[in-house]
Amino acid sequence: MKASIALTPGDGIGPEVVNEARLVLEAIAQRHGHEFKFSEHLLGGCAIDARGTAMPDDTLAAARAADAVLLGAVGGPQWDDPQAKVRPEQGLLAIRKALGLYANVRPVRPYPALARLSPLKAERVAGVDFVVLRELTGGLYFGTPKGRTQTPQGEVAVDTLVYTEGEIRRIVRLAFQMARQRRKLVTSVDKANVLESSRLWRKVAIEVGREFPDVKLEHQLVDSCAMRLITHAPQFDVIVTENMFGDILTDEAAVLAGSLGVLPSASLGEGRLGLYEPIHGSAPDIAGKGIANPTGTILSAALLLRHSLGLEREAREVEQAVNLAIEEGKHTADVGAAHPLTTAQMGEAIRERLDAGEGAPLSRHQD
Repeated sequence: MKASIALTPGDGIGPEVVNEARLVLEAIAQRHGHEFKFSEHLLGGCAIDARGTAMPDDTLAAARAADAVLLGAVGGPQWDDPQAKVRPEQGLLAIRKALGLYANVRPVRPYPALARLSPLKAERVAGVDFVVLRELTGGLYFGTPKGRTQTPQGEVAVDTLVYTEGEIRRIVRLAFQMARQRRKLVTSVDKANVLESSRLWRKVAIEVGREFPDVKLEHQLVDSCAMRLITHAPQFDVIVTENMFGDILTDEAAVLAGSLGVLPSASLGEGRLGLYEPIHGSAPDIAGKGIANPTGTILSAALLLRHSLGLEREAREVEQAVNLAIEEGKHTADVGAAHPLTTAQMGEAIRERLDAGEGAPLSRHQD
């Protein structure tokens, strides 16, 4: 198969981890006779410095023309001025919106070899295997009006939480479709006891649920869900929620895996095009040192193979290679290794295990 992949390495450790993911994709292409064409583009802080905007027009054009986009990370202290009119995160929000990527998919599956890193007791983490679907293009981050004004009583800030029935319906339906391939349980997270938008969310979730009689639907208030993620995480299968709630809950869920460095994500829309990125940030304190963990980015590349390119076998090979490397004690510094591997060494260890992982079944559900 022939495919074009747009790379947006971004800031901080982004270029380092994206390079390792690219090498894995190149290895997969060589093994299976595929032809992947890569192009690299600016997004985030590096784009602000070079072009004065967090998402240049040519980056968006390249993303639209590609079959998939692989992102590293955006942001850093040099762009953290809260008064700045242009911020790196604006590029990420803008590209998701422009590409119509309304669903952020974050699988959470702790590795037994890393269980010691979780602050939770081992029995709280054992058996955890769920997916969070976060709505990406609505809610507080995009609603209008928004802004700050001066009043006689002082400065006033306004953000508006807006959701349409259609926006809710499409992501909830995707959650049910995914649950059908897993353990047939959808947890819809809202704040329906307080927010009108959440009451609409719950109404639509119930309506969509009637289309999937074989899938159980449960409702959970967001504060209660935050508690259950710590106390009863193995009970979850597919969690679906709005933009800000999902932003917060997925970072909390990362604690279950022990390290932000091992978790991937996919941002999906109606077609095949998707944007794939690790859930961690740009980690400017270790940028350029060659010690960042590339695992989350490599697993994001596996999601790219699965969702945008339709290459399930190849995706499973990458995931199994990661699993083998971690179980065999190949670890970077963020997981507390006595003799940590560098970024490049971890990437190489995973590539070396592609052969060993060929055809081997994963013990975890696929999303």
